[in-house]
Amino acid sequence: MSAKRTERLLNLVIALLSTRRGFTKHELFEEIELYSEASTADAREKLFDRDKAFLREQGIPVESYSEETLFEDNTTQRYRIRQDAYRLPGVRFTPEESAVLTLAARMWDQASLGSAAARALRKLHARGVLPDDAATIPLQPSIRTNDAHFDEIWRAATTRTPVTFGYRPVGSTEQSVRQVQPWGMGSRFGHWYLVGYDLDRGAERIFRLSRMEGPVRLRPGAYTVPADFDIDTSLASLDDVYAPRPAAVDVDPGAGAALRLQAESIEPGEAGRDRLHLLVRDLDALAADTAALGAAAVAVEPAEFADAVRTALTRALETQRRPLPEFELAVSAAPARRPASGAQDHLTRLLDLVPYVLANQGADMNETAAAFGVSKEQLGKDLDLLFVSGPRHYPNGLMDVSFDDDRIYIENAENLSEPVRFGMDEAAALIVGLDTLSALPGIGSSAAVASALEKLTEAAGEAGGVGTAVAARLDDASGGAVLAELQQAISGTRQLELRYLVPRRDEVTLRTVDPRRLFSVDNTWYLEAWCHRAEAPRNFRVDRIHGVRDTGPALTHAPEPGAAFPASLFTPGPLDHRVTLVLDPAALWVAEAYDVERQAPLADGRTAVELRTADTGWIPAFTARLGGAAAVAAPDELRSATLAWLQEAAGNYPPV
Repeated sequence: MSAKRTERLLNLVIALLSTRRGFTKHELFEEIELYSEASTADAREKLFDRDKAFLREQGIPVESYSEETLFEDNTTQRYRIRQDAYRLPGVRFTPEESAVLTLAARMWDQASLGSAAARALRKLHARGVLPDDAATIPLQPSIRTNDAHFDEIWRAATTRTPVTFGYRPVGSTEQSVRQVQPWGMGSRFGHWYLVGYDLDRGAERIFRLSRMEGPVRLRPGAYTVPADFDIDTSLASLDDVYAPRPAAVDVDPGAGAALRLQAESIEPGEAGRDRLHLLVRDLDALAADTAALGAAAVAVEPAEFADAVRTALTRALETQRRPLPEFELAVSAAPARRPASGAQDHLTRLLDLVPYVLANQGADMNETAAAFGVSKEQLGKDLDLLFVSGPRHYPNGLMDVSFDDDRIYIENAENLSEPVRFGMDEAAALIVGLDTLSALPGIGSSAAVASALEKLTEAAGEAGGVGTAVAARLDDASGGAVLAELQQAISGTRQLELRYLVPRRDEVTLRTVDPRRLFSVDNTWYLEAWCHRAEAPRNFRVDRIHGVRDTGPALTHAPEPGAAFPASLFTPGPLDHRVTLVLDPAALWVAEAYDVERQAPLADGRTAVELRTADTGWIPAFTARLGGAAAVAAPDELRSATLAWLQEAAGNYPPV
């Protein structure tokens, strides 16, 4: 049924593009044979109405108008798709603009909008954007969207749909139900936020997605976003909400290296510990760091900080104690986000495929299949479908499609020769990506970013307005200065001495490196460099670099031109340990971040996943950091060790 629906929708698009006068419904029913399969005339009418609505939802401008406007009682409607409204406007990009556009699209590779970004880039390929141009930039950022409820809030914000959700404000243990008209969303300080009008409070409010609890429900209704609304302006108010606050934590001598680096001062604490005084913007992050130190640290003040650590450890301990249901791990992909509907994905691919091949006549089958993320066999089926699609009563209107000798040629496809205008998701992926790049040190100063953003926003038309509704920021902390220093070292081929924190050993080390490239994964920046101590390439987290010193010219060569950025931070080894974790839905990002190989859904809604690691010493602290969203299931000795570790840590916080 999905294949037939796609064929029907494709023929409907081709027909509506083929005439300026348009078709009546009954003419379309004659022209498109698949409508005759409806069981009744009423069912056929409903099928057509659903198809119209579906195409409009995908950004395809199906237009209806009265056949004779001079007569008020005329009810005959005609339908058409105007070529100028359908086609992506002509626009050209310089090689520098192509590079940053490709970079902007690749930022979403591991995120919810990854497929939308890839579609947008394919459309721009026909406008002169060459993906290889991005290889000239030794930097690969990425946008993290694994916050709970991202997809639902994104859909609500971009379609202007009211929502209701449970919410637990900072410092509160009570959940309240909020009714909100979403105005926009954005990331700041490593978290995504919803900005909207709170109907119960009658005012603009900001909600952190990670504090939403229970389902997010989309509600019927319509509203207008204020004309002067700008997501960046609203999120800037978080600078006051999350202004640096004093906090104190007691740590064992020699422990807590990361917190010691942040400390404003250190003095004797209780029970022989050192008391660290800090100024922090995010108490939740500090609570997670403190919980991960286990029994070696005790949160002192403020009270909400101590309560947050107590809660994290208590929940982690309770989760670890829960009996495990029976399950059997199986090889499968990591949990994926909600996919697009089959018809949506298939139709979009077919409409993109024609202009792609026309711009690359003789395109190789394997390369084209890879570009569209499908198998060669599926590509062949798509081309067969294109060959038989078109006007029923005008055989000369059919496309001429051939793919002999694994080379693809398409002729007589004028109506579909130009890429379709950007949908909202596609425009958002590129515009938000470019806007994010504009804020990065070393990239934002590029005139190519500004000019590409201006051209793209104009070409996107109405969808280009998403730039004021969605914003992603990758660097809200002091790491920006380190990023700039690292980029200067890369461009100048300089060697650096890094003062580098190793959390697993809870120590600070000195590393001499030759920096190569910068990339980000899960909202965290990494430096790829040749490490002279290891005599091998290594990846260093930028937020763990606490000092940079130039030590002269680099001694090793940069990666080969065009070499791919690391696809994963985790490389399996023959001596790896296998660890099974049981994850709550909110922690399913772990499966993707740690490249799990096997998993199993559990009857209670959780998921068991198996990851590989060179050592298991960090696992107990990791479960504490997740605050009850994960538990160790295997091996048995690690499960017992984690339970004992959490019991000892929780002992620092007697019940209140």
